[in-house]
Amino acid sequence: MKLTLALLSATAFAASAFTVPSSTNVPIAFTRTHGKSSSIIAVNGNKASIKGLARKKWAEARGFTDDGATTTESTDAKAGLLTNEEGLEYVKLVHPDTGASSEIYLLGGVVTSYMADGVEYVAVRPDAKMDGSKPISGGLSHCWPQFGPGAIQQHGFARNEKWTVKSMTDTTVELELAPSDSTKAMWDKEFLCTFSVSLDDAQLTTKMLVDNKGEESFEFQAALHSYFTVSSLENLEITGSFEGKEFLNKMVGDEGEMQTEKRAAITISEEYDRVYKGVNDPVLKDSGTGKALSVLNTAGWEDTVLWNPYGDEGMGFNNFVCVESVKFDPVTLAGGESWTGDMALKADSL
Repeated sequence: MKLTLALLSATAFAASAFTVPSSTNVPIAFTRTHGKSSSIIAVNGNKASIKGLARKKWAEARGFTDDGATTTESTDAKAGLLTNEEGLEYVKLVHPDTGASSEIYLLGGVVTSYMADGVEYVAVRPDAKMDGSKPISGGLSHCWPQFGPGAIQQHGFARNEKWTVKSMTDTTVELELAPSDSTKAMWDKEFLCTFSVSLDDAQLTTKMLVDNKGEESFEFQAALHSYFTVSSLENLEITGSFEGKEFLNKMVGDEGEMQTEKRAAITISEEYDRVYKGVNDPVLKDSGTGKALSVLNTAGWEDTVLWNPYGDEGMGFNNFVCVESVKFDPVTLAGGESWTGDMALKADSL
């Protein structure tokens, strides 16, 4: 059902409960819930126990149990514009036939969830701030108009800004980002970014559209800094057209080193930050879940970045990998021209 902007409002009711263990040696915590969202508040206990509890809660929220299996609990089927317990607005999409769902936050225009057949495919880090104090660490995060360091702030400003809802239905949403005082202070260009997300029968489809609304040309880089859930890194391999391709290994030296990939299937057992130019067909295969996730880059996104902070427990390194859809070489966009980046996520069984 098509919704107008005037109807894009929702009020959620918070409920909280806690259980106090009989032993004072056990950390005490309670969980606050707000719709689907929840957070853990520790009352006592050491930092290691608290972090462990947070990581366990994070893993359960992404669909994993202690043995690496996925949960199949039903989720709230309500679609619309909602607000999490920290006050951030997000759009929830629900497919009426398949039950698949997605969540897209207005802060950063970031997709934070794609769940299909009871499996969560998009990861949000356990150390992410969901209160607007900083960009959300995780999801399909925008790096625009700059990828990495450069003339303006790291990864640009699109992930820091609040996007507006242009239109939505139960299964689609279209967000817009236009120049503001804060963006003009960094990058004074006449642009309009549109990001649309659609829950189709068998996949999640995204489209990034950049319009030059001015008369002068400008340059930009773009990326979807995409975080995907994995049951464990030891269960993961990433396939695609990697073998024989050159890549920039940014973990070597001060400025990185160009190397040649000899593997057809990538496995991760160390810290990764690699730019594979000309590779845009990655497939994540997780033997722990028995699922494969194809990243279908059909327009605009020409390159792939693999990133993982191996060994960083606070980031939850063992339960996610970043497989990023990137346009690494700058795009020059003349006045009145546009650029499109099309990416879809399609899940299947191994």
